[in-house]
Amino acid sequence: MRLFLVTFFLCFTYTFGAKVNDETCEVCVKFVRRFENSLEDAAKGNMDKISDAFKKFCLTAKGKDERFCYYVGGLKTSATYIVNELAKPVSWGMPAEKVCEKLKAKDSQICDLKYEKSVDFSTVKFDKLKVKELKKILENWGEVCRGCTEKSEFIRLVKELLPKYEPEAAKKRKDEL
Repeated sequence: MRLFLVTFFLCFTYTFGAKVNDETCEVCVKFVRRFENSLEDAAKGNMDKISDAFKKFCLTAKGKDERFCYYVGGLKTSATYIVNELAKPVSWGMPAEKVCEKLKAKDSQICDLKYEKSVDFSTVKFDKLKVKELKKILENWGEVCRGCTEKSEFIRLVKELLPKYEPEAAKKRKDEL
């Protein structure tokens, strides 16, 4: 019984006691900050206006931001609705970290969202990247490597398309050679 209580306490502390910051709850904190900065002064103290503004803000969200909106209830397709749990503290002027702590208490998946790491094309060694990462680069550019079976083929195509999609990085790479 004692072991069960200790285990329960540790799990509870880990789940609800962890501090929320840019690293532990990256998408939530950054998205809430951007949302707070986008609010007009007239809406800042009114929960209803904040809720409506959040739903409008979510309409333009993409990727992990869109997933965050889905979890909170800012999208029409959302299964849950905890927008008021976001709107109330925002209306009080609470910092994004504290808002995300409150949201995490309602839905722990909110802090599981992480942004994908961006690649510095001017310094990256393409041969060190995984094929999955090379495919993701091409996908982000809207390109597909048809018939590619070897890693070297993906690398060749990424290097070939680099000047088209990342001209500054391509120029820096040429200057280094």
